Amino acid sequence: MPKVLVSDKLSETAVQIFRDRGVEVDYLPDVGKDKEKLAEIIGQYDGLAIRSATKVTAKLLESATNLKVIGRAGIGVDNVEIPAASKKGVIVMNTPFGNSVTTAEHAIALMFAVARQLPEASASTHAGKWEKNRFMGVEVFNKTLGIIGAGNIGSIVIDRALGLRMKVLAYDPFLSEERALELGVKKVELDEMLAKADFITLHVPLTDKTRNILSRENLAKTKKGVRIVNAARGGLIDEEALAELLKSGHVAGAALDVFATEPATESPLFGLPNVVVTPHLGASTNEAQENVALQVAEQMSDYLLTGAVQNALNMPSVTAEEAAVMGPWIKLAGHLGAFIGQMTDEPIKAINVLYDGVAAEMNLKALNASVISGVMKATNPDVNMVSAPVMAAERGVQIATTTQAKGGIFDGYIKVTVVTETRERSIAGTVFSDGKPRFIQIRGINVDAEIGAHMLYTRNKDVPGVIGALGMTLGDLGVNIANFTLGRTKAGDDAIAILYLDEELKPEVIEALRATGKFIQVRPINFEI
Repeated sequence: MPKVLVSDKLSETAVQIFRDRGVEVDYLPDVGKDKEKLAEIIGQYDGLAIRSATKVTAKLLESATNLKVIGRAGIGVDNVEIPAASKKGVIVMNTPFGNSVTTAEHAIALMFAVARQLPEASASTHAGKWEKNRFMGVEVFNKTLGIIGAGNIGSIVIDRALGLRMKVLAYDPFLSEERALELGVKKVELDEMLAKADFITLHVPLTDKTRNILSRENLAKTKKGVRIVNAARGGLIDEEALAELLKSGHVAGAALDVFATEPATESPLFGLPNVVVTPHLGASTNEAQENVALQVAEQMSDYLLTGAVQNALNMPSVTAEEAAVMGPWIKLAGHLGAFIGQMTDEPIKAINVLYDGVAAEMNLKALNASVISGVMKATNPDVNMVSAPVMAAERGVQIATTTQAKGGIFDGYIKVTVVTETRERSIAGTVFSDGKPRFIQIRGINVDAEIGAHMLYTRNKDVPGVIGALGMTLGDLGVNIANFTLGRTKAGDDAIAILYLDEELKPEVIEALRATGKFIQVRPINFEI
């Protein structure tokens, strides 16, 4: 039974989901704040469910000897060192959709608040004043909203803004013209949006490309009287430059829910008129907190029990339906990679993968990860589908993927080729109707080889006596053959044999086979079945 630690405050309903699904769970909502205690116990767990209090550092991951998945109840993963998790082979998941509506609504609320100066007007009225003429606001009707980021949350904001009869300009490098038309917005470049927008709202993650996207230079390009809203991530806006433009009157107002440094106990924006600030409340509704907690429990349980991967940040997602269909193909991809990795002694320069027929229509990112993992296991047994692509990139291994329509007698197949300084080596396989993967071609020679945990590969010249020597040597040493497959290019030329054995070959068996002088190559191959 997999075991999960919940180290931050999470809904009791979410904790019960783990139990109902058959996952053992320890609910210790305060341990995430105790680094030493967390490091002491983390090695017991397969999964770690967190919110924002727990900091998953590279140092903590060193103690996480059994950890397979980290689930963040929420969208932000600033508290998880994802590269370190990837190297460790730990999947990092978040819940990007559980608080989407809540965050989008908060952005709209902030826009209204700054448009009508609601917080200041409320404070003034609470103080017994009646300053009706002091708080002159503006309508959002018929105004232009500039939106930076038209993804999940951004698209909800767009929908709400159009309902308010606003005009919407969207800047998002990944937004297609077709999607912009579907959303009902005009796709523009950043400079055009800055120059024309009456309101600007940000809905992008904090990355190297988005950091300080509203820099001093870009803020200076905005339309005079603009009002700016940020309910996404801190660090997207140059807060000092924004404060200066607010003081000068170029920016008429700003509303921020997030800051470059949090908790934000001081900021150049604090105390300025018509600046609305809230303490990162974007996801703070009862509905959102419950939704993300339930979602992370479901996602982690699915992965630990079925292998389904949803909303992973460092591995291709595989739905439960895909996992059921692709399971044999993912195993095949791993076996192909493992075979060729164990057969290759030189440093690998490139891994080329061809997907044919039905295989070409599957989740290729997941299949690729399995291939790479299989190859890399030859030199690092602890590698997995998460860490393998990272390892390949660090070693400068080039990965190329090709797809093609059904081109042979099989409904589909996968062919893996590795390239070294001196040669190329390839192997192909398919999945039969019984759900079992098979090798169908090695070194260009057609075969039909069942795959077992312990196998033997031999290469020889196609001459009489080789099969007899192979069988007799194994028999004399007590090695039982479960399956025996032969193949050759043509009579008298190269021939290969693939044997599925009942047990792992001992070194003395390999030496005895080589000593016969019948073989060009003798290589034991082992698989995780």
